[in-house]
Amino acid sequence: MMKLAPWVRAALIPAVVVALTAVAGCDSGSASGSGEDTKVRVGYFPNLTHAPAIVGVRKGFFAKELGSSAKLSTQTFNAGPAEVEALFSGAIDIAYIGPNPTINAWQKSKGQAVRVIAGAASGGAALVVKPGIKKPADLRGEKIATPQLGNTQDVALRYWLKQKGFATTQEGGGDVKVLPQENSQTLQTFSTGDIDGAWVPEPYASRLVLEGKGHELVDEKSLWPQGKFVTTQVVVRTQFLNEHPDVVKRFLRGHVDAVDYLNQDPAAAQKEVNAGLAKLSGKPLSNAAIARAWQNLTFTDDPIASSLRTSAQHAEAVGLLKKVDLDGLYDVGPLNGVLRAKGEPAVSAS
Repeated sequence: MMKLAPWVRAALIPAVVVALTAVAGCDSGSASGSGEDTKVRVGYFPNLTHAPAIVGVRKGFFAKELGSSAKLSTQTFNAGPAEVEALFSGAIDIAYIGPNPTINAWQKSKGQAVRVIAGAASGGAALVVKPGIKKPADLRGEKIATPQLGNTQDVALRYWLKQKGFATTQEGGGDVKVLPQENSQTLQTFSTGDIDGAWVPEPYASRLVLEGKGHELVDEKSLWPQGKFVTTQVVVRTQFLNEHPDVVKRFLRGHVDAVDYLNQDPAAAQKEVNAGLAKLSGKPLSNAAIARAWQNLTFTDDPIASSLRTSAQHAEAVGLLKKVDLDGLYDVGPLNGVLRAKGEPAVSAS
């Protein structure tokens, strides 16, 4: 029997655990049925990299396009593996999620459980460290946080460290000690000196710089061709897609509207997203933090499929994933139909 990493085995944890790991509850009603009985349960993070979801909810883009065809409910998470649990248990139907948890869900379900239907964000992740760390060699023996074992930033950090000649273990040992913890906790532990750095998404990378007095050692964009790599994408349960294709297409219309809004009016969008983050986390970002973080992100419908395939190779290289065939993971047909109707360019799954 194939030995699975702990973060993969976590996908089998009962749905009750999902309720404990989620930040906010969601409507637990059935997603089956039609018309007004259909429920669309969407998961996302209180992160700037999930801004399309935040404004999609706050500005009513999803609700407007869904109309009477479905009732929207939402649930927030700290990192991808917990969101995968929710997808597997049927607690959510659509997820804004990173590439590596998506790959995990695809592999664990033997290509059956999920499909990628759109992109959401590119960029917006960095390794921020304390002032005394000036170069990669200074990381030996230090403690570096990531959001969760096996999540997108965790894989990125471990692969980068491997390229620099450092060994890591899933238990937090090795040349550099990688310690998964919630992003909000990371802000505290970095300030107190309990960790020496963190590879995290925005806005936490900027907050570690501005509030924690750290400095950016690696901007992940520098590691990818043309600086483009998928940070957040939209995934749907395959069963939900098959049973409610029109509802999914309506949801995607709202998603495209949200992405367009973020790009067309950045000043207003920053205020709207910040208000959303304040509601979800209890405190807004400083104007400096959101402005800095915004510059590091690109909001896009394009899932940048080639970068996900590379992410899978990176996860394989650090022992967090067995070799996986990703053919069939993408279904961008509904999205391209929406984009064509709006006169916008289609995206590719190749």
